[in-house]
Amino acid sequence: MNMQPVSSDRMVAVGWADDTLFVEFHDGALYAYDGVSSQEHQSFMSAPSLGSELSRLDKRHPYRRIR
Repeated sequence: MNMQPVSSDRMVAVGWADDTLFVEFHDGALYAYDGVSSQEHQSFMSAPSLGSELSRLDKRHPYRRIR
């Protein structure tokens, strides 16, 4: 899985593999959001505000801190 750099106040990079969205934050924390479809990932990446879109994902998908 490749992480793509993103322009965001909260996030540094985002990756997606096997229905899991990975989000790396500026503080180095890495979270995995389970059950995120390819379509949701594409919508996330094209959202005008990644922070707002991440808040929506928080409510729809289980997530866990990896580091």
